[in-house]
Amino acid sequence: SPPTAPVRLPQRCQPRANMSAMLEPLVDKVVQVITNDGRNIVGLLKGFDQTTNVILDECHERVFSTTAGVEQVMLGLYIVRGDNIALVGEVDEEIDAEIDLAMLKAEPLKAVVH
Repeated sequence: SPPTAPVRLPQRCQPRANMSAMLEPLVDKVVQVITNDGRNIVGLLKGFDQTTNVILDECHERVFSTTAGVEQVMLGLYIVRGDNIALVGEVDEEIDAEIDLAMLKAEPLKAVVH
């Protein structure tokens, strides 16, 4: 049989192949990081490295509950390991400021199961 070419995943399917290009525009902007264990951390993205470890400044964790409003736990300067990150997204600060977190009740996110 003829030799087959190696199978290449599309760029968007290669987990860390282009992560630097995706995170670079978010430096010095407020981002939300969802971790594999379901934590929700919001802070100013100060930097990252080739393994997608991120450095957040002035950050806090938002702890969701079905019985009380969102608790914000201040963390300050914080490093999140890249292998524990499920999602990083930019926060629209105007919209975020309009949300009354004290009145918001929601189920906490469940951990990612592999």
